[in-house]
Amino acid sequence: MKVSASASVFAALIVWPRVASGQAHGTHSDTAKPVAVGAQAIGVMTRQSPALGGRAFTEGYLTQPTLMAHARGRSNVASLQAMLSLEGWTLERGELNPGIVGEGYIDRRHPHTYLHELTGTVQHGVGRARGSLTIGKGFAPFGTDDPMVRPFVKYPINHHLAQILERIVAIAALSTGPLVIEAGAFNGDEPEGSGDAPNSRRLWDSWSARATILPTAGAEAQASFASVKSPEVAAGGGTDDRKWSVSARLESPHERRYALAEWARTTEYAGGSRAFSFSSYLLETESSAGRLVLAARLEVTERPDEERLADRFRTPPSGHDFSILGRSRWTIGTLKVAAPFSPGAGAGLAPFAELAFHRVRETLRPSAFVPDQFYGSDRIWTITLGARLTFGAVHQRMGRYGAAIPRRRGTNSRHHCTNIGCGTANSELPVLCRGCR
Repeated sequence: MKVSASASVFAALIVWPRVASGQAHGTHSDTAKPVAVGAQAIGVMTRQSPALGGRAFTEGYLTQPTLMAHARGRSNVASLQAMLSLEGWTLERGELNPGIVGEGYIDRRHPHTYLHELTGTVQHGVGRARGSLTIGKGFAPFGTDDPMVRPFVKYPINHHLAQILERIVAIAALSTGPLVIEAGAFNGDEPEGSGDAPNSRRLWDSWSARATILPTAGAEAQASFASVKSPEVAAGGGTDDRKWSVSARLESPHERRYALAEWARTTEYAGGSRAFSFSSYLLETESSAGRLVLAARLEVTERPDEERLADRFRTPPSGHDFSILGRSRWTIGTLKVAAPFSPGAGAGLAPFAELAFHRVRETLRPSAFVPDQFYGSDRIWTITLGARLTFGAVHQRMGRYGAAIPRRRGTNSRHHCTNIGCGTANSELPVLCRGCR
């Protein structure tokens, strides 16, 4: 980890949001301010045993350092959402995350691009119906929320099976009553580095659609499909992905209670021929218990085992389609306990501990990748200790825009109070509720 860069980022996250959030929230009235800003960063120490050849690794990071903003017009017809990720400075080598794979990293989570999200939305409503158009860089209408806004710091290894992010998107959404329908076009190529921009020659070569049902307050179910052209080979010509996702989500509008059940599958095609298929099942839940917040997750995901470079945590660039040595199934159980509190001034601090047990088995035999030989065991333990620091208005949901944002029954809002551990349904921008101001 680059210590000087991490220190600079941490200082910026402390100083900048105090000024910005004061403008957005300091004089908040019953009408939400048109601009809300926020930031977060997570300091972590992770120990993985074994990590490589029977050796245990212990590493520290400043992970998920992000700056966020949300703005809307007075009539709420137009809105802008933005997020800058500074992981390219603090996570260049990747974050220990056994089982995860994507964008040239394996068994380490890759840093996201600096411009993680910048979208503009226009929307209009007539009666119970709302329609919206969104364009910019962000999430395709597919799958579930980004893990960044879910309970755990360590990402599930199905991240690239269950979300499509950091693309140039054009999305149309329509909601009427309990039904939400979205359709979007985007570039298929994944980023090749933190500073990478989408390939302009690949714009709109891929598409996805998602249908969501909102049967009761705090409940939603979605099914989505995506056709993604050559995601791993930026120039094009690689295998294409056909992706499915089905999930159900429950969340209390007034308490910190949440549950998610998810299934996702990605099948790769070379022309019209099926090449590989990878599936994932995930259950996660979170609930408050007095001053503590408890969470649990169970994940069973298949992944490709790719050829590795001299750096055993990296894979050849744009080589995914031609360098798969095998396939493995990962079963991971994770427990988390956090003790969030608010020191005031729009800030939140949540010390936490996460404990995970990984069981990995190759699903193709014989295989050129044998977990026992590579890691030193087919059973891996990780423990992560750290603290999440937030300021101002951090995003509560990620991956939906305009008419696709679920509205909570009895309020015109999708947001909660930004005081961690409060959870009170709030106004249209994520700010402190009246009881916490």
